[in-house]
Amino acid sequence: MLEFQCDADALAGKTILVTGAGAGIGRSAALHYAMHGATVILLGRTTKKLESIYDEIVAAGYPEPAIVPLDMQGATEQNYSDFADTIVEQFGRLDGVLHNASLLGALTPFEQIDLPMFNEVMQVNVTAQFMLTKALLPALKLAQHGSIVFTSSGVGRQGRAFWGPYAISKFATEGMMQTLADELSDSTVRANCINPGATRTKMRATAFPAEDPMTLKTADDLMPLYLYLMSDASCDVSGQSLDAQPKR
Repeated sequence: MLEFQCDADALAGKTILVTGAGAGIGRSAALHYAMHGATVILLGRTTKKLESIYDEIVAAGYPEPAIVPLDMQGATEQNYSDFADTIVEQFGRLDGVLHNASLLGALTPFEQIDLPMFNEVMQVNVTAQFMLTKALLPALKLAQHGSIVFTSSGVGRQGRAFWGPYAISKFATEGMMQTLADELSDSTVRANCINPGATRTKMRATAFPAEDPMTLKTADDLMPLYLYLMSDASCDVSGQSLDAQPKR
């Protein structure tokens, strides 16, 4: 999977939603999905960033994407329901969703965790993803092979001191994926997690400010697994928590 070679047209005809598409792994995934033929729905908070990746995709001659500016911190269940209805109206179905948007929160001792910050992290990393996935399930079930990909973390499998809010949110993400995968086992929709590992992103730099980013993999380096889980090559893979790069 880490060496997956994706055919140039492997995602042709597919419609794929990427959250947090304006930067980092989300931006790279959106570009690579479009490169392989998908129509990508770019969801994020910052319109300027979404317009930038939109322009890059169009300039490269890939299928024209759609832009959806949405703040997952404040969006309501009705917002997600309306969005899902629009996807079906415009595209007929949804073939895949990459849940990439996440908040890190503060790295702090457990007894000093600020409740508003904790709630913000849980809102974006867990509650919003729950509401969005729930709303999108009917559209995903219309696809021949629907794929839900969540973004996990090493601290979502083994807790780590001072990573409380983020780690707790990622443990919840793993649980949400496993629950969905089991529930959807007799359907055409699959659910999996990707742990990207140490990657040269803004979030990583915030968490490890003294780290040399040039020693880390780039988002582009991780794309074989992201492409694999959105392609029909992974139709029989569900309920798995996969690493995008070997353990360091």
